[in-house]
Amino acid sequence: MPPSRPVRAQPIPTSVGIGLRPAHVAHVLHHRPAVPFFELHSENLFCAGGVLWDAFDALRRDYPVSLHGVGLSLGSAEPLDPAHLAALRALVQRAEPALVSEHVCWGAIGGRHYNDLLPLPYTEEALELMVARVGQLQETLGRRVLVENVSSYIHFSHSTLSEWEFLAALAARSGCGLLLDVNNVYVNSVNHGFDAQRFIDGIPAAAVGELHLAGFTRKQGLGGELLIDSHDQRVDAAVWALYGYTLARLGAKPTLIEWDQHLPDFAALEDEARLATEHLDVVAALAA
Repeated sequence: MPPSRPVRAQPIPTSVGIGLRPAHVAHVLHHRPAVPFFELHSENLFCAGGVLWDAFDALRRDYPVSLHGVGLSLGSAEPLDPAHLAALRALVQRAEPALVSEHVCWGAIGGRHYNDLLPLPYTEEALELMVARVGQLQETLGRRVLVENVSSYIHFSHSTLSEWEFLAALAARSGCGLLLDVNNVYVNSVNHGFDAQRFIDGIPAAAVGELHLAGFTRKQGLGGELLIDSHDQRVDAAVWALYGYTLARLGAKPTLIEWDQHLPDFAALEDEARLATEHLDVVAALAA
């Protein structure tokens, strides 16, 4: 397949984008909605061509795009998969996305890849590993990357750092940026019993390059309330409130609406983006 024509990367604006899933690609290509930017999962574009790549190639000519990885397993005790790294490097060189992001987690070991983003213990040992892995990733790609906090349903009793202290230290020591998932902060605050605003207060504003918003599912009857980061419904009122607090504390940041399961019509995602934009507009008005 011949290489795509060079496209100059368009910067991600400080506005609200949408995570683009295959079910909505045809709609977006046909209607060209007024969405400030789109984000796609990196691994879906590891192919040399095909329908999804062709669609992405068309979209990136008209919209800023970011790539969001879900399978690198940065925090695994085993070395990073060289084939995965090579595929990601080739994709980034070809696509020239405005942002590239991954997760602070692990998900593969011993030749097995788990379909989940599994949490790390927040210890100095794990921090040193993540600093080295993020450094390797950034050196391989030749650019700064963002790393995202994940939702979790267990915590490690031997952790010596809070999650926000771990993230802040990782950004400071590796030079990476942070993709702060506000929904995950709220989910974890309920699941693990900490103050979500304290988490936000512990994050360095200058390190944050993007925010994520999504919906969660409440589970009852398990000895206490449990929130699942399901990405299958609208953003909860409590997360909107925390998003407002986050913007007031950290300033306006590019924000993405994620919806991955039980996908609605694209109009529902646009409506969620509209609500997030209203929050951003409030911050802009206060700063003026």
